[in-house]
Amino acid sequence: MRLEGKVAFISGGARGQGAAEAILFAQEGAKVVIGDILEDEGRKTEGEINGAGGSALFVRLDVTKETDWKAAVEASVARFGKLNVLINNAGIPGAQRRIGDYTEAEWYQVHDVNIKSMFLGIKHVIPEMIKAGGGSIVNISSIAGISHAGGSAGYSAGKAGARMLAKATTVEYGGEGIRANSILPGAVDTLNLRQVIGEDLSILETVKQIAPLGRLTMPEDIAYAALFLASDESSMIAGADLVVDGGTMAQTPLGRP
Repeated sequence: MRLEGKVAFISGGARGQGAAEAILFAQEGAKVVIGDILEDEGRKTEGEINGAGGSALFVRLDVTKETDWKAAVEASVARFGKLNVLINNAGIPGAQRRIGDYTEAEWYQVHDVNIKSMFLGIKHVIPEMIKAGGGSIVNISSIAGISHAGGSAGYSAGKAGARMLAKATTVEYGGEGIRANSILPGAVDTLNLRQVIGEDLSILETVKQIAPLGRLTMPEDIAYAALFLASDESSMIAGADLVVDGGTMAQTPLGRP
């Protein structure tokens, strides 16, 4: 029960990696708020947690809208009384193209979901964390935030921003008991990844070969990393980057099988 007594808000928690985080957190004693635009999937995850004896609340959340964040935070506190943990998990791959080929709308779409949403979440959760005596914020970044492999410059730029936003949050609010860290996954076997690669499943084998540990990163791998950073076990870890990629970034040059 590593999160006993804590209330955790997880954006993008309806399915995939976010759902894995929500389910694990509930198993470890947290009351969980699932914020997502996907209502059917979100309520399914909510029901799974509650049916297993946990405590979960689904709130409809468009992470790009400040009014939605305000309402989601208010609903969370009304239900559970406080907020101790924020997992900024929501994200999209964005358009797969070079910088000069982006439309302005495509560029802003990926940044609205991947970095503006984190700013809004932090902005509206921090006052409740201060009331609760502090808290832990985890931004889900990516190894693309430190090394661009091509394909989506907008995604890489946003994930780099997620890292620095966590560091800035720690510097500005650490004195009030709030710490923020980033998790940098490699390629995680989720619906987002499958949508990017399309029908060419051979890409998955290439990804496995690139990682020294020889397998894809799974949603549960990220969930356990988030659990550690959300828990008091990591109470002196702040403004840090936790890479979860099976050793991919440990190689020189990057990606050599």
